[in-house]
Amino acid sequence: MSGVPASAAGGPRTAPVVRQAGLWNIANLLTMLRLVLVPAFVVLLMHDNGTDPVWRVFAWAAFAVAMITDVFDGHLARAYNLVTDFGKIADPIADKAIMGAALICLSVLGDLSWWVTGVILFRELGITLMRFWVIKHGVIPASRGGKIKTLAQGTAVGMYVLVLSGPLATFRWWVMAVAVALTVVTGLDYIRQAVVLRRAGLARERAERDTAR
Repeated sequence: MSGVPASAAGGPRTAPVVRQAGLWNIANLLTMLRLVLVPAFVVLLMHDNGTDPVWRVFAWAAFAVAMITDVFDGHLARAYNLVTDFGKIADPIADKAIMGAALICLSVLGDLSWWVTGVILFRELGITLMRFWVIKHGVIPASRGGKIKTLAQGTAVGMYVLVLSGPLATFRWWVMAVAVALTVVTGLDYIRQAVVLRRAGLARERAERDTAR
């Protein structure tokens, strides 16, 4: 026995072991909290047919916490290597669930036009399905416009959850108008990226097949 490590002697090297993050980490717990907040938010907002301003403030607080945790759980998962299969699936579900619940409830209460809810939900669902459509060719990254859209949507919906009147009610209408415009524009941009990505992927596959012949 020479006492010389196998790696120094030219022997095979063992790949470093990467520890998989456990399910019960802070990022996943925040995602779970957001999922739990969805039914709580609906109950608070719909209490007494949405006519009680105090309960709507409670609903706004639940919605605000959900939106804040949406920012932090992804950041923590990436910064501290806490990405898990559960988080990859649950995080986007939680995002869509809280926003979808808020939009649908507001439309049911008559506070928000159904066409607004339809445009936003159609865009969010469509883009999610489109990401799966092109995922074998690559991943469409979240754009700055998409992040601004999310902020605008959250701000606008939060303002509609509260009972506002006068200039504030007019202002929230404009905030929602901006949110809807960003929803449409960024959705079209994602479609463009998906088409370009898919064409590039198909061209690469054809080139690989031609090379293999």
